[in-house]
Amino acid sequence: MAILHINTKQFNELKNSDKTVLLDFYADWCGPCRMVAPILEEIAAEKPDITVAKINVDDEPSLAAAFGVASIPTLVVMQNGKVLQSAVGARPKEQILSMLP
Repeated sequence: MAILHINTKQFNELKNSDKTVLLDFYADWCGPCRMVAPILEEIAAEKPDITVAKINVDDEPSLAAAFGVASIPTLVVMQNGKVLQSAVGARPKEQILSMLP
């Protein structure tokens, strides 16, 4: 499945999904965010049961604030509207996969 680039309205439609959702809070200017991007592409392609969504913090500051995002990249795993895990900073693929249920 392709990565979704979402805004607040789309997030509100997605947040109560029964599928696991992996959110990537990022910015285009962020070097570590660019390092994580191809890893998230791989995960999205390999795990069709997971929804991978990117949220640009410059475009959606209120959504980033709602999640307490102070540094990027911030990865958040949600299921049924609840945050299961979150991590700040670039992570290797194995660590990101270990966050998923």
